[in-house]
Amino acid sequence: MKEYFPNVSKIQYEGETSTNPFAFKYFNPDEVINGKTMKEHLRFTLSYWHTLCGAGSDPFGSGTMERPWLDIKDPIEFAKAKMDACFEIMEKLNIDFFAFHDRDIAPEGKTLVETNAILDEVVAYCDKLMKETGKKLLWGTANMFSHPRFMHGASTTCEADIFAFAAAQVKKAMEVTKLLGGENYVFWGGREGYETLLNTNMKLEEENFARFLKMAVDYKKKIGFTGELLIEPKPKEPTKHQYDTDAATVLGFLRKYGLEKEFKLNIEANHATLAGHTFEHDVHLARINGALGSIDANMGDPNLGWDTDQFPTNIYDATYCMYEIIQNGGLGKGGLNFDSKPRRASFEPEDIFLSYISGMDTFAKGFKVALKLIEDGVLENFKADRYATFNEGIGKDIVEGKVDFETLEKYALEHDQIKVKSGRQEMLESIVNQYIFSK
Repeated sequence: MKEYFPNVSKIQYEGETSTNPFAFKYFNPDEVINGKTMKEHLRFTLSYWHTLCGAGSDPFGSGTMERPWLDIKDPIEFAKAKMDACFEIMEKLNIDFFAFHDRDIAPEGKTLVETNAILDEVVAYCDKLMKETGKKLLWGTANMFSHPRFMHGASTTCEADIFAFAAAQVKKAMEVTKLLGGENYVFWGGREGYETLLNTNMKLEEENFARFLKMAVDYKKKIGFTGELLIEPKPKEPTKHQYDTDAATVLGFLRKYGLEKEFKLNIEANHATLAGHTFEHDVHLARINGALGSIDANMGDPNLGWDTDQFPTNIYDATYCMYEIIQNGGLGKGGLNFDSKPRRASFEPEDIFLSYISGMDTFAKGFKVALKLIEDGVLENFKADRYATFNEGIGKDIVEGKVDFETLEKYALEHDQIKVKSGRQEMLESIVNQYIFSK
């Protein structure tokens, strides 16, 4: 296997005093915490699309990325070269997992039959590398948004033939994911939405979306795929009105169509903020509904209104996310997938490694801070005290469903002199700061 990054050695942990940009400051993969290594806790994952396929283009300019495999002309050899590079990057960064769309790893042919044959050849090569290295597939998915055929959507299209094509593509992608031992299969809506109601039958589109997902559940069971099925919420972009806007919208949709036991959520930071929420809001909402499946770890720029997919360096976002994950008992079959890309001006091959190091260190530090906060109970104790009135008396009766409006009116008439406690938000934020800044 050719080495594509000879200037980068395996990244080592050197501790927070290190000034070496090609070293981990907080991520010590072999450090054992509560019976598991840090690497096992965090389950870091390489995103194939950004890392191997990202060209650095934007709406105002062409690609800038310098990649050592770009001069390979044969499309299948080109795909295999990227696969080699993928496993080299994972090995040098001590990352165990990767994730991909079907069209990330293999190009389309002239027909679906030819496309599937090309995919099979690249998947066989991928399987070989996985067996040689021990690397694992966190999840697979199908790209049903890039090709012009999906301009009106895939499972929510106005064209029955496109619906059928999308089903065939997902069927194949699920088979490939199972073959490679994938631990999850993700549905990202892509173009599952609409621009204007002037030409849209929303009721039919949403019902077709549910029909599509039910078919996927049936096929999962038929082929014996034991991984989780995940839905990734996203607002707007590429369509103005996405049907999977945020965690709450997706949970409501799943319940409406009786699918809530079949799917969990893959929460992406930048998608949550584009929906007008904080990252931790959507993670928390998924967790308390028993639906937290996996995380796409990135961040957006509050000064830009689109999905910038930046590598995460916000320690508060990482801490609050890990706080939820720890309370969830971990991510199970999920992981922390860096759905992130180096900036357009960070175009040299080495910038791949520098970008991942920054994200991995941020989440490693956030994990330790969150764990300490939970162990010390400072936030949970405060919340328990704040809601203590619901543990006894009339509050306990409310929680247990023993009262009605008449009962509560009688109580309120007798207890109308109410003292309210402060929420102490600034104090709690200061405590979090103290934990982040302490050694």
